[in-house]
Amino acid sequence: MSSTSTSTPHPESNPAQQILQLATGYMPSSALFAITALNVPDFLKTGPQAVSTLAAKTGSNEDALYRILRALSSVGVFYEDPARTFALTPISELLCRGQRERDMVLWLSDPFHLQVYQEAAHAIHTGETVPEKIFGLPCFDYLAQNKEVSERFNNAMTGFSAMLIGAALDAYDFSWLAGKTLVDVAGGQGMVLTEILRKYPSARGILFDQEQVVAGAKPLIESNGLADRCAVAHGDFFAAVPEGDAYIMKHVIHDWNDDRAGIILRSIHRAARPSARVILIECILAPGNEPHFAKWMDMEMLLLPGGRERTEDEFGKLFADNGFKMTRIVPTESLIHVIESVRQS
Repeated sequence: MSSTSTSTPHPESNPAQQILQLATGYMPSSALFAITALNVPDFLKTGPQAVSTLAAKTGSNEDALYRILRALSSVGVFYEDPARTFALTPISELLCRGQRERDMVLWLSDPFHLQVYQEAAHAIHTGETVPEKIFGLPCFDYLAQNKEVSERFNNAMTGFSAMLIGAALDAYDFSWLAGKTLVDVAGGQGMVLTEILRKYPSARGILFDQEQVVAGAKPLIESNGLADRCAVAHGDFFAAVPEGDAYIMKHVIHDWNDDRAGIILRSIHRAARPSARVILIECILAPGNEPHFAKWMDMEMLLLPGGRERTEDEFGKLFADNGFKMTRIVPTESLIHVIESVRQS
């Protein structure tokens, strides 16, 4: 999406230019994917490079590469000087390998998304998700069967967790976990759980996800010296989850509609010890016309897994309907909030 797609129109802006910029949002997205996948930003880390040099290094057609880089420079991604030489800007620095944002950009601009979003009208007409229509499979089943797309998704979720967990730890005090076991439900490769356990050395954890997902968690757990405090388990969270004193889920509940999310919460309720807490790391939808990334994430949930972003009241009702009481919502310096609830008997 273009930079104006999440901003309020200025009264003096040109409506025709603005609507065209929105309509061409797939163009910068596609260009970002191609340039990042070619590792062009990494070749610019040592300084500006002529497009002829970049074309040789990436095995690209020089004229085509120049025209793509010129277009991205027009929106601030790169800087072009008159000699057809390009340099990094603060935006493209985030596309270099090792930057947390890079994997999220590769996922959001993946051709998989273009295939899905071209069928947005199907979701509008039917309320159904799109992957079943174009791939014959639900979203997560498709990912499980397509290694390349799945790797981009898992890398993006790990990077996104790394971007957000620091803000969550700064805003929310987990010291009550001392001597307790925290279960990270659908915790991916363990970025959230390992960061919490590193900061709170008297806590223990269980990383829980599908078998093929948690298979990649061992290096992260061991490199952080957490092998003795962090167990790994796999299974279906709709059926059962490990017993614990507390549960955490980052951007899991938003993947599901209220009925399916309720099944997950009831599964946790059955396994949880008395007065266990459930902590969600999620976006809270802003009211009215206020711009917020969550409103675009809600579209992602609508088209792909069939979930939704929620307001504060909607989270409260979801908890209450499934055996929990929402106790507080803690804002952070990032896009997300920490939403706390307590198990009711």
